[in-house]
Amino acid sequence: MSVVGIDLGAQSTKVGVARNKGIDIITNEVSNRSTPSLVGFSARSRHIGEAAKTQETSNLKNTVGNLKRLIGRSFNDPDVQVEQDYSTAQICDVNGQAGVEVNYLGKKEKFTATQLVAMYLTKIRDITAKELKLPVSDVTISVPAWFTDVQRRAMIDAGEIAGLKVLRLINDTTATALGYGITKLDLPGPEEKPRRVMFVDIGYSDYTASIVEFRKGELNVKSTAYDRHFGGRNFDKALTEHFADEFKEKFKIDVRTNAKAWSRTLAAAEKMKKVLSANPAAPMSIESLMEDVDVRAIVKREELEVMVKPLLERITVPLEQALAEAKLKPEDIDSIEMVGGCTRVPAVKDAVAKFFGKNLSFTLNQDEAIARGCAFSCAILSPVFRVRDFSVHDIVSYPIEFTWEQSADIPDEDTSLTVFNRGNVMPSTKILTFYRKQPFDLEARYANPEQLPGKINPWVGRFSVKGVKADANDDFMICKLKARLNLHGILNVESGYYVEDMEVEEPVPEEGENGEAMDTDAKAGEQPKKTRKVKKQVRKGDLPISSGTPGIDESLKNTFTERENAMYMEDKLIAETDEKKNELEASIYELRDKIEGVYAEFASEEEKEKLRAKLMDTEDWLYEEGEDTSKSVYVAKMDEIRFIAGPIIQRHREKAEAERQAVLQAQEEAAAKKRAEAEAQRKAEEEAKKADEKADDTEMKDAPAEGEAKAQE
Repeated sequence: MSVVGIDLGAQSTKVGVARNKGIDIITNEVSNRSTPSLVGFSARSRHIGEAAKTQETSNLKNTVGNLKRLIGRSFNDPDVQVEQDYSTAQICDVNGQAGVEVNYLGKKEKFTATQLVAMYLTKIRDITAKELKLPVSDVTISVPAWFTDVQRRAMIDAGEIAGLKVLRLINDTTATALGYGITKLDLPGPEEKPRRVMFVDIGYSDYTASIVEFRKGELNVKSTAYDRHFGGRNFDKALTEHFADEFKEKFKIDVRTNAKAWSRTLAAAEKMKKVLSANPAAPMSIESLMEDVDVRAIVKREELEVMVKPLLERITVPLEQALAEAKLKPEDIDSIEMVGGCTRVPAVKDAVAKFFGKNLSFTLNQDEAIARGCAFSCAILSPVFRVRDFSVHDIVSYPIEFTWEQSADIPDEDTSLTVFNRGNVMPSTKILTFYRKQPFDLEARYANPEQLPGKINPWVGRFSVKGVKADANDDFMICKLKARLNLHGILNVESGYYVEDMEVEEPVPEEGENGEAMDTDAKAGEQPKKTRKVKKQVRKGDLPISSGTPGIDESLKNTFTERENAMYMEDKLIAETDEKKNELEASIYELRDKIEGVYAEFASEEEKEKLRAKLMDTEDWLYEEGEDTSKSVYVAKMDEIRFIAGPIIQRHREKAEAERQAVLQAQEEAAAKKRAEAEAQRKAEEEAKKADEKADDTEMKDAPAEGEAKAQE
């Protein structure tokens, strides 16, 4: 079983896996540690990740990015209209949801954002499974802290469509904080002052600031603030707008009227921004940008900072909001950890450092910190991996209130209650109590809709409580409902039950000498413990609850899953077809070369001519009507070539095998001869040793004893 953490970014995705007693960031099929968050469509198949990036410029209208910024949104949401400025594909309405319209398999198709994310997660699943050589099921996925209930449900639905079990949706900065804290061995103890760290995460499309308190074995998120429209892409766009004006004046071309030219300028602007983060100036040159015009320009870092001045003025706002919510001052923060690619921009670093009046910390990998934290989170939740105990206490981003109809029997009853306040610890469970004589409904919604991103519907869910009735005395049934905001940040009314007030006996605690209660055990012969009757609520039975929530219904989810599986198999067949086509093409060139070389002596002139003719015919067919056909046809063409070339290749192999056997036999004979020589030498040495020992023995016998020699004298 694998442990996988996915940092699903707006521009690219990183995957962390638990292995080798640590966390590794895996590489994709082209050995990159991040995979572009893109899904592309063509007349033959889909292109996902690196493949989508390769054909993006030539297939702009059918390539979709910024997937996580569309998921869980309605088409009319103003945030979705903002995304159209950064999207080359046409965003459209798909049954009320934001989606795209693309050309796929020769016809126009519409896909919801949930389907697009599911397609992308399928690709990430395959990349990970190939790297680990294990099937991938359990995952943790990061989401922005500002995601609402509907967006979180949509992300879990996308995971399920992709065949993944999402153990946890974890907020980006919380994942970063977990990766930071779980490896620290010097955190303060339970009684000591906690270590306060501000995590500043500025990525491709958004900016989050979180204050987290660390103690040994736990982290507590104290506050989170964000700017949903501040990131690297805003810098890229500012540069591109600048170049559009410059090129219009200098080269008399308007890249705003040409999608491909705009896209190439945007890509060049992104590269330039990265160069300017490390250098005072950067050049740019694009060949044949538009109307066969080559363009070039140079920009200084100071010029870029002037272009993005309105953006830079917003940097301190989330920092101030996070501090105010946590009731802290800048000097209360022990360390400021910077993560996200955009925190490499010098002007951004300077503004944050100036605000806090202290040096910034870059101890985490700016690009991979979230993926590592996600993998740690997955390892903690997985039963197959042992991890140091570390508790994660996140907070509620938006207050949630429940509303209900007033009971006719309780005229002064309140009809609403804020159950989960902003800043409450999450996950969290609350018990709601109602006095009712008949079934009733309640609704959950966000209490302050103006705080929500864009124009997301504040409605969270509707819950109908069944089986409620008055008792035999026509009294109220006391109904208890368990409302839970779970690990994902998703609300559910998990269960309902009813209770009755009953008198029960319980022991009376005896008082010790100092007035404290103490427990005593009754022993044989002693007076039994005193008891008293108290009224307690005793659970008597369950109440069925039916729920209506913003997630897609099961039948539609099954339809999406079947469609995804069908498209996946089509893509697989296309890939295998291309593989067979490439194999056929490679075989033609290889055999043409070898029939004049290594195979020449194994074929008659007639066989050579026949093979050359077959290769020529197949090559002509391949580049004409065989350009786009089925896998089975390529396999059949390959078999036709093998039928002619097979006997020639077989003779070559037989000779090569005979030569190999001869070499092996020669080696064996040489080895046997060496062994025989070694054995003969060993025997000769033994004989010599025996002869020496015999000679020594004879000398001993011939020598007279000392006393005997004296007597003779």
